[in-house]
Amino acid sequence: MLDPELLEWITARRAEPDELEEQLAKQLVEMRAERDELTVAERVLDRVSVQLADERASAAPAPGQVGGRPVMLIPHRTPDMEETMLPPDYQRILAAVRQAAGPVLARQVGKILGVDVTVRAKLEPLRGRLVRLADRGWPRKPPDSRFTTRL
Repeated sequence: MLDPELLEWITARRAEPDELEEQLAKQLVEMRAERDELTVAERVLDRVSVQLADERASAAPAPGQVGGRPVMLIPHRTPDMEETMLPPDYQRILAAVRQAAGPVLARQVGKILGVDVTVRAKLEPLRGRLVRLADRGWPRKPPDSRFTTRL
């Protein structure tokens, strides 16, 4: 005859692996779902990266031609580079930044240049040119979005 306490202990011990198996099966389902989500996220990231690279390439300034050779119209500033190397419009923009009493917003530069600053479609191209100049080291652009000449 079987000992009732031993039979009870075996039944209790058998329940533990059954519960553990249920927990592990649930975790396995969750992990597979997460893996599938990560696979989708990776595909989306790949697509977005390709799109961004294409957009950046198409938004890059088209080089001009000098003597049949490509040159960047707005070169990166170096210590030996003169403003006269810039296109005339950009020279006027830098002169307007210099003419201001201190750091200026694009709107203020527009007023100096005679741009109708109340029309966003006329102000935004000027802002873009100022940012392009600042990105290449001509004026400085502190975090407050104002532009100032380099010292």
